[in-house]
Amino acid sequence: MRRLFPVTHETAARDRDRGEQTGEWSLAELAAAYAYPVFGDGGPRTWLRANMVSTLDGAAQHDGRSQPISCPADMRVFGTLRALADVVLVGAETVRQEGYRPARARAEFAAAREAAGQGPAPAVAVVSGGLDLDFSLPLYTSPLVPTVVLTGTDAPADRVAAAERAGARVIVAGEGRRVDPVRAVAALAGLGYVRQLTEGGPRLLGQLVAADVLDELCLTLSPMLTAGDAQRIAGGPGVSVPRRFALASLLEEDGFLFGRYRRP
Repeated sequence: MRRLFPVTHETAARDRDRGEQTGEWSLAELAAAYAYPVFGDGGPRTWLRANMVSTLDGAAQHDGRSQPISCPADMRVFGTLRALADVVLVGAETVRQEGYRPARARAEFAAAREAAGQGPAPAVAVVSGGLDLDFSLPLYTSPLVPTVVLTGTDAPADRVAAAERAGARVIVAGEGRRVDPVRAVAALAGLGYVRQLTEGGPRLLGQLVAADVLDELCLTLSPMLTAGDAQRIAGGPGVSVPRRFALASLLEEDGFLFGRYRRP
């Protein structure tokens, strides 16, 4: 992996010395490259980042899943971003399609998480207005950290009860059967989950963009073409004025580009 932006004399010299243009970065180096921002008081504040992958022609999936357009380096970044987060926010459809399981503890990040006051693994927070979810799955019955289910005021009472029996923590964060992104982000922060990560899918990311609560996008650009009618990384209604983000960093490995874009 090599750093394309930002490049300083120090990073350029390090790349030459270590041969990083052909070498694999350590997990510690990836963690430093993707660290959550530190603000004036030295502590974290609520920060929501998204991690998505897209082909050159804009497809976020192939045959309904993101794995076919990913690569080993992308999966290392994926694992690192999870290891840095307090909570992983994900839509119900993505949970079903991708076969989500609980986040696991990773020994390589255990000391860093303990020093940051984090649990052994991030919680998973599922956004679902109707709670059409299989609560017998390990995501709900046996996570290291209880799974959070974000729903609306009119969620079916029997489904709420099923979620709670399985061990999930149900939080109302919207009216009717709709989850309000602003309330969802605030509710997770209220649980102490301020380092937030969303892995989509496209419908949820579109809602977060429209609500203007996204602080950062970590986008893997895959050197693939798929054509077809696959979803983009964000779907749903558009915003009235395009939101401008600033490039924070750009890495490359095996033709894949790993960009970080932040609010300016």
